Amino acid sequence: MRPVEGSWVVTDDAYAAQIAEKARLLTAHRDALLRTRPGSEAIQTEAMEAALAHLPRDGESLLTPDGRRVPLGRPLDTLAATVQEDILLLERQGDEHVLVAGLLCFPASWTLAEKMGKPLRRIHAPVAEYDDALAQKVQRLFDRAQPGRPIWRMNALGYADPALHQPRTEAAPKVQPEAARYLRCERQTVLRLPRTGAILFAVHTYVVTPDALTSHQRATCPVPLAGL
Repeated sequence: MRPVEGSWVVTDDAYAAQIAEKARLLTAHRDALLRTRPGSEAIQTEAMEAALAHLPRDGESLLTPDGRRVPLGRPLDTLAATVQEDILLLERQGDEHVLVAGLLCFPASWTLAEKMGKPLRRIHAPVAEYDDALAQKVQRLFDRAQPGRPIWRMNALGYADPALHQPRTEAAPKVQPEAARYLRCERQTVLRLPRTGAILFAVHTYVVTPDALTSHQRATCPVPLAGL
């Protein structure tokens, strides 16, 4: 993880297309993509304020990078209409952080329904590498996160399908990495919300083809890409 330089909210040339895709997906699958737990309302509101602080306002509306005027409404709905990132909100309950609210339009082989209300260890139960040592490391990372000091990492995954919306239940078979023809990169950001103390975990998704990579990126790519 490294400190974020500048804004943790990223706006790139896929902005309009990703926001439109979020709107389409939420119309078709809202209950699967946007979930909240009772008592998380203050966390949701603070997350919206943190994510949208960079956008200009016109009364009770926000002005988006593509020129739209979005009225301030329910926090996660407002975020879906304004930022590319998926937003997951976790609250410390007992010994671990628990997922209490989330907007997940672009899942990378998981579903919000199976993770909502679960602690970090249970969320990562299907991940073989997520052993006790790694679980403790991630929990310490969340515990030590400081308001105003977001940190981020880049995750890379190989996929055969370039679609942003890639849900998969824990019981579903995994796609073999040898079939991957696209590199799906996730910029994962962790920040602590100062009022509630909750953790905001943001995921900005990029999908690229092998020919978009530099020779160095291809040589150091952690994912086997077919045809290279």
